[in-house]
Amino acid sequence: MASAAEQMAANMSWSALGKATELRQRIFFTIGLLIVYRLGTFIPVPGIDPNALREFMDSAQSGIGGILSMFTGGALKRMGIFALGIMPYISASIIIQLMTSMYKPLEALKKEGEQGRKKINQYTRYATVFLATFQAYGLAKSLEAGSLAQNPGLYFEAATVMTLVGGTMFLMWLGEQITARGIGNGISLIIFVGIVAEIPAAVARFLSQSQTNGVNPLLVIGVILMVIAVIAFVVFMERALRKIHIQYPRRQVGMKVYDGGNSHLPIKVNPAGVIPVIFASSLLLLPTTIATFSGDQTGPIMSTLLAYFGPGQPLYLLFFAVMIVFFTFFYTFNVSFKPDEVADNLKNQNGFIPGIRPGKKTAEYLQYVVTRLLVIGATYLAAVGLLPAILRAQFNIPFYFGGTSVLIVVSVTMDTIQQVQSHLLAHQYEGLIEKSQLRGKKRGKGGTTRRRKINR
Repeated sequence: MASAAEQMAANMSWSALGKATELRQRIFFTIGLLIVYRLGTFIPVPGIDPNALREFMDSAQSGIGGILSMFTGGALKRMGIFALGIMPYISASIIIQLMTSMYKPLEALKKEGEQGRKKINQYTRYATVFLATFQAYGLAKSLEAGSLAQNPGLYFEAATVMTLVGGTMFLMWLGEQITARGIGNGISLIIFVGIVAEIPAAVARFLSQSQTNGVNPLLVIGVILMVIAVIAFVVFMERALRKIHIQYPRRQVGMKVYDGGNSHLPIKVNPAGVIPVIFASSLLLLPTTIATFSGDQTGPIMSTLLAYFGPGQPLYLLFFAVMIVFFTFFYTFNVSFKPDEVADNLKNQNGFIPGIRPGKKTAEYLQYVVTRLLVIGATYLAAVGLLPAILRAQFNIPFYFGGTSVLIVVSVTMDTIQQVQSHLLAHQYEGLIEKSQLRGKKRGKGGTTRRRKINR
C-alpha cells in the first residue's frame, strides 16, 4: 500500500510549477550558472596554436578525441579553460570515499556529523587540486610534444597549469552553488550539460560521414533504434529494486499499546550508479590520452600499451569489464550499502526481517541478497559500457555512442526530475498548511461572532 507522501506525489500536478516562486528562482539560477559554464568552454588557453589544434582534433575526432570531447562539453577540442572538466573533482571524491571506508581516522571523522563532513570536503578539494595539477602539467607537456604550443617552455607550462587548474576549481564552485542554491546535483548537471551539448554535433557528423563513407542506411536506422532501446533499458534497470519486508513489533507507551508497523527496505539492482563505469573509464583512458597528445614522440612502453589497451582492443574490453565488475562490488559494499551498518540501524530501531534474527544474521542475509543483485547490476553496467566499443570496432561506425554517456544522461535526468518533484511536493504541502490555517481562522472568527450573538 502506498504511503500518503507517495499518493500525494502521484496526484501532483505540474501546473503547480507556475505558482512555486522559489522553485522557479532555483531553476533560473541553475540555468544561469550552466550558461556560464558553456561560455567558459569557448575561452581558449593562452599560447595554443589554433590552426594546429583544429587540424589535430579533426584527425583525432573519431577516436579518443571524440570520447574526451564528449565528456568535457567540447572544451578539450577547443582547448578551453575548462578542458579538464570536472573529472578531477569526481576522481578525488571517489578516492576520498573509498579511503573513508578503509582508513579508520577518516571513518571516525565521517561520524562526527557536520564538522566531520566539512573536513572531508576540505580534503576532497585538496585532492582535486593535486589531481588537476598533475593532469594539467601532463597535458601541457603533451601539447608541447605535439607541436601545438606557439611558444613552448616553462612560461607556457606554468600558464597552462594555472589556467586549467583554476578552471576546474571554478567548475567545482559552480557545482556546489547549483547544489546549494539551485535544484541540486550540481556536479552531475555540469557533466550532463557537457554531454548533451555535444550530441547534436556528433549526430550531424555521424550522418555526414555515413553519406561520405557509403554506410548502409539500414545500419544508420539500426544505430538510432539501438540508442532508443539502450536508453529504455537503462531507465528500466536504474528504477529496478528489491524490496525487503521490515516488521516493527508492538510497543507500549504509558497505558496505550501501539500496533507494530510494516515497512520495506528498498535495494536497487545497481546501488553504485554510474561511478564504477566512470572510474574504470578514467583509469583506462589515461595512457591513451597522453599518447594521443604526444604525437610521434610516443615511447616504446606507451606504444605497447596502445597496441594492447587502445579503445576497441580485446584486452581493453576485457579489463574494462573486469574493472567495472570490481568497482561495482567494491563501491557498493564499502560506500553505498554496508550490510553491517544497515543491520545495526534496524536493530536499534527495533525493526527486523521476518524469519531472520536481528544482528549478525540480518547482516549476512542482506549481504547475500545484495550480492545476488550485484551480479545482475554489474553485468548490466558492463554490457552498457562495452556495447558501443564493440559496435564501433565491428561495424566501423563513425559515431561515439558511449554507454557511460547514456548512463550519466539518463541518471541525471531522473534525479533532476525527482528533485523538481520534491520541491513541488514541498510547495504543495505548504499550500495545504496555509489553507488549513486560513480555514481555522475563518472558523475562529465565525465562532466568536456566534458567541457574541448568544451573549447579547
